[in-house]
Amino acid sequence: MQDGIFIGGGGADYAEKQYLDLKYANRHGLVAGATGTGKTVTLQILAESFSKAGVPVFLSDVKGDLSGLALAGSEGFKLHEAFTSRATKIGFDDYGYESFPVTFWDLFGRSGHPVRTTVSEMGPLLISRLMDLSEAQEGILNIAFRVADEQGLALYDLKDLQAMLVWVGENAAELTLRYGNVSPSSIGTIQRRLLVLENQGGQNLFGEPALELSDIMRTDPDGRGRINILASDKLMSSPRLYATFLLWLLSELFEELPEVGDPDKPKLVFFFDEAHLLFDDSPKALVDKVEQVARLIRSKGVGVYFVTQNPADVPEDVLGQLGNRIQHALRAFTAKDKKHLRLAAETYRENPRFDTELAIREVGVGEAVTSMLQKKGVPGVVERTLIRPPSSQLGPISEAQRKTVIDTSPIAGKYEALKDRDSAYEELKKRAERAAAEAEAAEEREAEAEEQEREHRTARRYSGTKVGRSTSRRSRSDDSFGEAVANVFIKELKGTTGRRIVRGLLGGLFRGR
Repeated sequence: MQDGIFIGGGGADYAEKQYLDLKYANRHGLVAGATGTGKTVTLQILAESFSKAGVPVFLSDVKGDLSGLALAGSEGFKLHEAFTSRATKIGFDDYGYESFPVTFWDLFGRSGHPVRTTVSEMGPLLISRLMDLSEAQEGILNIAFRVADEQGLALYDLKDLQAMLVWVGENAAELTLRYGNVSPSSIGTIQRRLLVLENQGGQNLFGEPALELSDIMRTDPDGRGRINILASDKLMSSPRLYATFLLWLLSELFEELPEVGDPDKPKLVFFFDEAHLLFDDSPKALVDKVEQVARLIRSKGVGVYFVTQNPADVPEDVLGQLGNRIQHALRAFTAKDKKHLRLAAETYRENPRFDTELAIREVGVGEAVTSMLQKKGVPGVVERTLIRPPSSQLGPISEAQRKTVIDTSPIAGKYEALKDRDSAYEELKKRAERAAAEAEAAEEREAEAEEQEREHRTARRYSGTKVGRSTSRRSRSDDSFGEAVANVFIKELKGTTGRRIVRGLLGGLFRGR
């Protein structure tokens, strides 16, 4: 099959060769199976094959094993004989070792190029998900974004968002009348969650230069698609940050890419490893968004492949859209496990030659039960398949080798230096400084006026002129009590006390920055 990706198959007890048709590769897919059954190798051979077909790939390296894609396998590897034997058995006639063009990315900027977005680009929905905010807290975050947009305040990084929330708190009374209740306690909770997010490394995600999608959709001069690998071994210690970033990236692809209909091959293939992290405890609104993106993004030429231990980890509405499936072994020790196994088997088109449920339990490491979309997008009959061996190195590369790949990358140096343009934080800081300066100037004017008044009165006393009462119709004693209080308050605001109030409300945030 010239226009397909060779998955495996063959052998005496197995069906003919199994291919994933590139024309239907953007109809999404599922790679599932228990730990240690071969999902990572399957992910590796899919990335290799898409790259050779000229399709860029984005995947996350959860265990640190997929960096081997950057180097060719070798005959000295301990599994060399097993690989060549399997290649012969399944009819993989042109099997050989080769490396692939790889770009390493890392949210923390240590094991790859830094990858960032801005607070504005991620938006209040995903940031609320990232911090696990309540509905009321999410509402306040929406108000902060709305006001920032109205006042032209750019939200690039976390300090911009923190400054904006302080401003919202200081103007809560006015904003409550316009948008609804703005609770100081809710603002305090959001600020604490932002601090936790910052401590987890979230500040590395937000800032500039932000990721340009074109940089993950590159092809090399030889026509092969680049394989973008997100270093996720350390990122997995913050699973919500990991899942939210990948969901943001998927949403950005959906928003920015043009419609292409049904292309001959995908523009990009996106692998979402540890997919259960995306759906665990997610609000229905977020699950609905994922379902919508998965349903519509295929018309943008993007194929999404969820990688997880059990198909039950993926909601039914999303699972129903995953036409290409590679199911490694599932273990069934409990009643719940058996139920999930039965449900997984029922999603396949039956093969009269074997029992699907039993096959899912029996397949060994490197074997799978597969079903690929065929003509007109019809699911193929389920087959037992021996997965083809990888051509690149199995296992991680050394740190020195990784550094060489990073340094020779076509985007080397583009994202490494962090930029800090004027944004909400700087603008609000300037406003606070102007307010403090105006208060100080008002105090000086008041002091000068009082000094002039004292000099005037002193001069009249020494000249022998009687200081008369005001000729104004309205004497000071006629002032209303409310006006007297207001005058005192205004005087205090202009004086030292007032200056301290202004600095406390508007300037305190920026001390120590």
